[in-house]
Amino acid sequence: MGKIKETIEGIKALDEAAMEAAMARQDALTKPQRSLGVLEDISVKVAGITRNFKPEIKDKVIITMAGDHGVADEGVSAYPKEVTPQMVYNFLSGGAGINVLARHIGASVVVVDMGVATDIEIESRAGNFIDKKIAYGTANMTKGPAMRYEDAVHSIEAGIEVLEQEVEKGVDIVGVGDMGIGNTTPSSAIVAFITGEPVESVTGHGTGLDSEGLRRKIERIKKALEVNKPNRADAIDILAKVGGFEIGGMAGVMLAAGAHRIPVVIDGFISGAAALIAYELSPKIRDYLIASHLSVEAGHRAILDHLGIEPLFNLNMRLGEGTGAALGISLVEASCKILREMATFEEAGVSEKE
Repeated sequence: MGKIKETIEGIKALDEAAMEAAMARQDALTKPQRSLGVLEDISVKVAGITRNFKPEIKDKVIITMAGDHGVADEGVSAYPKEVTPQMVYNFLSGGAGINVLARHIGASVVVVDMGVATDIEIESRAGNFIDKKIAYGTANMTKGPAMRYEDAVHSIEAGIEVLEQEVEKGVDIVGVGDMGIGNTTPSSAIVAFITGEPVESVTGHGTGLDSEGLRRKIERIKKALEVNKPNRADAIDILAKVGGFEIGGMAGVMLAAGAHRIPVVIDGFISGAAALIAYELSPKIRDYLIASHLSVEAGHRAILDHLGIEPLFNLNMRLGEGTGAALGISLVEASCKILREMATFEEAGVSEKE
């Protein structure tokens, strides 16, 4: 727990002076005040995060974390768990949706094996692959805890370590994404337990379950919560009882980013569940989170409402992988460019209104 505690202690409040300076500059730019709406708000927030009233976004990284889930054996997904490692290879060869959108915005993609149920065979370990495997998938949470408490701790620590490794290379913004067949099930369990919303209202069809599959999924989530009885006062216990290795890893990335004053763009439902775990560990992290989009997945709105943040857009997306985060990063970069590069009325010699 030492690494987690130290990281949490490093998360400080936003820099009010930088935010005030950024806001003053926004109001002086050659446009009617507030005419760029949320884009102005984002740039001011990033100024507070980075302590720079004219922040610059150059080095962009998306961290996609993969893990398998024992609860998939309960028929809660329309896809077999063999898809998880297959998609990891697709990420590493550059053929997935996240790779396309990352190239589009000029971001690198780091793929992390947090708990895929088979070994990922990479010759000489590809530069964009990190092995942080804790176990070959979680246990079936309908029959007991998804993982040991110490493994939940290790998953968060692994996420911290991955982000810190990127910090050494240089990173101005980070997006988080996921891959794991069946991972909407533990995510729904986390969301229902933390937010207090009924399981039925935060559980969706995932990757394409029919009505019978959805009924079974809801039933299994309720069973897992009843069997495990997570401790509401202990976020790590919640993660251990009904979570996933990649969910803990993403929470660790978020906490470490906050400690290093790096804005974090979260993706959809799964990374939102991770954000809930991070928030329960350190409420200060909310100020460092930027929600990219509103997922089609049931329960995502409950996450955002609990965190008190609004998504930047709604494109009816639900792929995961960090795809929404990639598009969100592009908007954050645009907002910072407006703040940095747009001329003020004085600089442009344009008359302001009387």
